[in-house]
Amino acid sequence: MGGLLHYAILFLVVALVAALFGFVGVAGVAMEGARLLFWIAIVLFVVSLAAGIIRRS
Repeated sequence: MGGLLHYAILFLVVALVAALFGFVGVAGVAMEGARLLFWIAIVLFVVSLAAGIIRRS
């Protein structure tokens, strides 16, 4: 799951650099990719946390 967050941050950096140079389309796509990867990582974390709690009880 750490890889997902790594790629989300990478997409965020690409979006910021693209926006800095005026590539609005590329920045938008990269930002949406970063947002998608971030939320997938959060959902997987919550599922993993719930599975760990259920397994212990």
